[in-house]
Amino acid sequence: QVQLVESGGGLVQAGDSLRLSCASSGRTFSTYDMGWFRQAPGKERDFLSAINWIGRETYYADSVKDRFTISRDNAKNTLYLQMNNLKSEDTAVYYCAARRRFLAGLRSHEYDNWGQGTQVTVSS
Repeated sequence: QVQLVESGGGLVQAGDSLRLSCASSGRTFSTYDMGWFRQAPGKERDFLSAINWIGRETYYADSVKDRFTISRDNAKNTLYLQMNNLKSEDTAVYYCAARRRFLAGLRSHEYDNWGQGTQVTVSS
């Protein structure tokens, strides 16, 4: 198991940028593939992006691939999501998730470790 804590959310205006962070406890972060998801009020949780354990492969949902960038720093046990040109429809709780490496491809949305989420609110 890995413990995940998201941070960096907040209230911003449309067109602004935010960088979310996901800090992991322990010394095994580098053995996990990581993903970002979000859930808007009254909607299902949506996949946004994934990055493999070593940071050499990434995958994005079509809805965010031109505006969001996933990255990781294994030395700091931290995952990031850079979000640019935010829109009101990006308002949601954002979650990071972890999955042991080699269990599935990046297109899989199956993860077994989740953070508590961080709220992002974009005002228009």
